[in-house]
Amino acid sequence: MKRFEMRMDPLTQEVYYEVYCKSYQLMSDPLLNKGYAFSKEERRELYLSGLMPDTVGTLEDQIARNYGHFKGKTTDLDKYVMMMALLDRSETIFYAVLTRYLEEMLPIVYTPTVGQACLQMSHILRRWRGLYVNPNNVNYIEGCLQNIGLPNISLLVATDGERILGLGDLGSDGMGIPIGKIALYVAAAGIHPASTLPVCIDVGTNTERLLKDPLYLGYRHERLTGDAYYAVIERFVQGVRRVFPRALLQWEDFGKQHAFNLLESYKDRLLSFNDDIQGTGATAASALRTAMKVKGTRLSDERIAILGFGQAGSGVANAIVTMMCADEGISEEEARRRIWAVDIDGLLLEGMTVEPYQANFLQPREALEGWDVPKTRAPQLAEVVRHAKITALIGLSAQPGAFDREMLAALAANSDRPIVLALSNPTSRSECTPDEVNAATGGRFLMCTGSPFPSVMSPTGREMIISQCNNLYIFPGMGLGAIMSQATRITHRMFHAASCAVSDMVTAEMRSHGLLLPPLCDIRRVSLETAFAVAQQAREDGLGINVPDERLREVIQNAMWEPQYYPYRFARTP
Repeated sequence: MKRFEMRMDPLTQEVYYEVYCKSYQLMSDPLLNKGYAFSKEERRELYLSGLMPDTVGTLEDQIARNYGHFKGKTTDLDKYVMMMALLDRSETIFYAVLTRYLEEMLPIVYTPTVGQACLQMSHILRRWRGLYVNPNNVNYIEGCLQNIGLPNISLLVATDGERILGLGDLGSDGMGIPIGKIALYVAAAGIHPASTLPVCIDVGTNTERLLKDPLYLGYRHERLTGDAYYAVIERFVQGVRRVFPRALLQWEDFGKQHAFNLLESYKDRLLSFNDDIQGTGATAASALRTAMKVKGTRLSDERIAILGFGQAGSGVANAIVTMMCADEGISEEEARRRIWAVDIDGLLLEGMTVEPYQANFLQPREALEGWDVPKTRAPQLAEVVRHAKITALIGLSAQPGAFDREMLAALAANSDRPIVLALSNPTSRSECTPDEVNAATGGRFLMCTGSPFPSVMSPTGREMIISQCNNLYIFPGMGLGAIMSQATRITHRMFHAASCAVSDMVTAEMRSHGLLLPPLCDIRRVSLETAFAVAQQAREDGLGINVPDERLREVIQNAMWEPQYYPYRFARTP
């Protein structure tokens, strides 16, 4: 059933919501509930009189009240539960608070606290949100999608719960991740919450703790595999294409054995992308592009080592290759030779048995000629840094201390401005700290981290601010740009355009203080510029609407929702 519709009065030009419910039903709908901000006229017309105190409040009042509640919580998990309860009560208030205090609340509504919440989700969940798909209902997926009562969904974020952050298989308890990701899409890019849908594709779990937990709420079976697994995914995609044919689907936290298959299988059938692979890659590539501006050199002149070559590592490598080819005109093969991929068994070398997504980054064995390393094993990272003269070191390994002082000193010997991207989350899993890099390089470093770190003072007395290499810089703008340009698919060139747009927002003054990415406090403007660049690229590739730049920017900017209250009028005939 339709819940509301936005309309404009033809005489007064007033924008208002036409609503299809009254009284407690209206107050119980988080998309429509205004709390005590309903006007006196609305209270009379919509049967709300007497159901709340007399005072008519404002959104500012409600922001102050709920921020006070937030500050009064003593643990991060309590703050998370409080914010999710607010989201379930009033989405407008939730997003008004979140956008006002985004930097403070980002670690609460998403990483790292959302991981802690997912570990206990069946125990702390207060109210269902989004769509749960499982083998028992997937054959009726069209009906399930229609049950949500929102006919204009333009964005879905879906997980199967198998690789939740660094926590592994959490089954349906992984639903906290798409809920959190949707919140960031709305806060950062202004995608209207009524056009979004978090989805859990619950195909079971192999986590014994969950299967034995009497309060676990998910599909109580071992995780589906093989054809049975892909049959559920295929049926789900069919339903999405039939009910919401123009919607964007973001794949989130799928196991690596499925993530690349799904991305490849549906890239031409469905507007979709994988943020763990492509978003991480584009954000890291953006930071590297800024670093090249600081150094005044070309990215293809760097010798780059990546520790941890799973989904994120391969995504970073491919984004770097795209950037070298697009900006500097070298071939893909030449670009790949600049990247030294190191995984659990050491450097990836030709002749090794590797995953398909790793195969393009095997170094030829002749590249090791003259290296003083045993021939019986692959070189380890420290040996690669020393012998390959690595100038940029990227970590996605979740191995704290992996970049030790000796390795960092060797890196510093290879470059006047060594680059370190220690991207593992949370802070406790970071490959090194800014203080360690500062000490080992004499303050000559350029650095990004996956988690937030405080600034450091260089030996010359300059404060060096450490950028957080957060996917928030890319995925909200990517989603907004793809949706508003009516793109039919998402390409590497669109992600490259997003990387360049983010990097171009880092001013010379910011770069002088070590920033490789714009300040997170400017994320709404970052998302606008990213969306515009993505939409331009979609247009140039013949994949999006063909309108002039001025109109394209206007369309995107007008679509960015700000949390606010609109007048309500009751719809006499649904």
